Amino acid sequence: MKDKKIKNIFVQGGIPPDKIATSIANHQSKTHIGAHAIFMGQVRADELEDKIVHAIEYTAQEQMANQVCEQIREEAFKKYDLSCMHIYHSLGKVPKGEICLFVFVSGAHREVVFEALPIIVNEIKAKLPIFGKEIFDDQTHQWKINQ
Repeated sequence: MKDKKIKNIFVQGGIPPDKIATSIANHQSKTHIGAHAIFMGQVRADELEDKIVHAIEYTAQEQMANQVCEQIREEAFKKYDLSCMHIYHSLGKVPKGEICLFVFVSGAHREVVFEALPIIVNEIKAKLPIFGKEIFDDQTHQWKINQ
C-alpha cells in the first residue's frame, strides 16, 4: 500500500492575495460545490506595553505540523460532508496587515461549511506546533500567546 503524501501547508512570508484568488478561482469548474467558507488570519498591529507590533516571525516544527494538519483534515472529512479543504500558514516574517493563515473549505451546502470552518481553525490554532515572535517597531520582540 502506497503511503499518502502529506501536504505542505507552509508559505514563506505573508500569503499573497493572488494565491488566495487562484485557490478560489480553481473551484469554478467544481459544479457539485454550492458553498465555500473562508477564514483569513491577519497580523494585527497590537499595542503591548506602549509598543506596536510591526510583524510576526513564524517558526514551526514543519514535519510535525504538516502531519497534525493532515489528521485535522482527515477528521473533518469524516465528520462533515466537505468536498474540499485548503490550509496555508506563513513561515518567516509577516508584516502587520498581511495574511498569515488561510483556511478554505467547500461543500454542497452552506450549513456544513459554516459548521466545520471554526472547528478546523480552532484545531489548527490549538494543535499545530507553530510559534510566532511578535516584533515591535523598536525591533524588540517577544513570543506571541495564541488567542
